[in-house]
Amino acid sequence: MSDQKGLEFGKFMGDDGGVHDMISASVIIGVPAARGAAERYGRELRFDFLDDEAVHRLLFHRWEDNATGRLMGCLGSIPLFVFGAGAWPFWDLVASQKSTAFQAAFIVVDTLIVVGVLVGLYMWRRSSLLDPATRNMRIRVRRYHKIARIARRGGADIPAAYPYYGMYLSSRKFFPDAPELSIPDEGKIA
Repeated sequence: MSDQKGLEFGKFMGDDGGVHDMISASVIIGVPAARGAAERYGRELRFDFLDDEAVHRLLFHRWEDNATGRLMGCLGSIPLFVFGAGAWPFWDLVASQKSTAFQAAFIVVDTLIVVGVLVGLYMWRRSSLLDPATRNMRIRVRRYHKIARIARRGGADIPAAYPYYGMYLSSRKFFPDAPELSIPDEGKIA
């Protein structure tokens, strides 16, 4: 499981790794524009953005999905930095003094390694990128982020960083026939 296991209801983890309080639906309901957006997006995405339990599960799934991406990003950044950014100093200090055959081999091998790492990261993440249930969760998270911004602009007392994560930029299509993500530990998040 994750660091979220054992958090009480109304608490969730943001991208900063900190535990934050969830904004209750009553705060969003208090701003007519935000309430209208929540109802409109809810009908569009078959999700109740004004149900605190549903939003809590959504924030849980968002953290779990993002934790996988962070792990891959960390593991992939090391070889990308070494063979991507490190190629220029190596070329400048070593390869430029070697033969043309060495230079050509260096360019080919470095390019293959960088492309291989990028393809490997894509293949590692591909199943979640194509999973309709996960994609539905991502678009719902994207809309929740919008609802929180609308409520904040409408005068609600919502911290500027809430919900303490960025949006999924690529999640735009909703799959109505996709199953819902399962709830861990026999229906309990916390």
